[in-house]
Amino acid sequence: MHRFAYVMVATVLVLVGAAPASARSVSPPAAATAVESAAGQGAGTEVLSVRGTGPFRIGARLDRLTAAGLIDSPVSACAGVVHTGVVGEWAGVILLTFRSGRLVEVSTATAPPYSPAGAGVGMSFAQLETIYGTRGDMISNDAGTASGYLVRFGNRVELFTGHPIRPGVGAFQVGPASFVERAFRQGGPC
Repeated sequence: MHRFAYVMVATVLVLVGAAPASARSVSPPAAATAVESAAGQGAGTEVLSVRGTGPFRIGARLDRLTAAGLIDSPVSACAGVVHTGVVGEWAGVILLTFRSGRLVEVSTATAPPYSPAGAGVGMSFAQLETIYGTRGDMISNDAGTASGYLVRFGNRVELFTGHPIRPGVGAFQVGPASFVERAFRQGGPC
């Protein structure tokens, strides 16, 4: 996993503390059940798609989310990139990345949330291949030091990357390929 992903994973782990063992070892049927439950009951923190989640939609403006009281702890990175936490039901679950004031990435190191297909943190890459079949691919960063599982949806992607201390998925990110995939392949957003 590249350095940026380690920072994101470490930040989420600090925000939420250690997840219970049951949340770390989710199987596809349990994940699918959680997604179905979320869809049926409108539970907000269960599903993260390439469109984002809850009020945190890809393309949303940082100033509007801030004015709505939904943003916490903004940190400027470089070249107009800002990383933030959130408040409300998603606090401690997701981190946001904005470029030029627009939301370009939602990431998590927890389970839930799951993708609409039922994939999430804690699964093995083999489980992702079973869930997505030919729709996803294992990819490597340009330096050859990290690998991830990428699923394309038009110009947006779901990216599942490794965990720093155990095998399997440690982080799940969504957003435009031009930002999410590029940052993974090149080792950072700038």
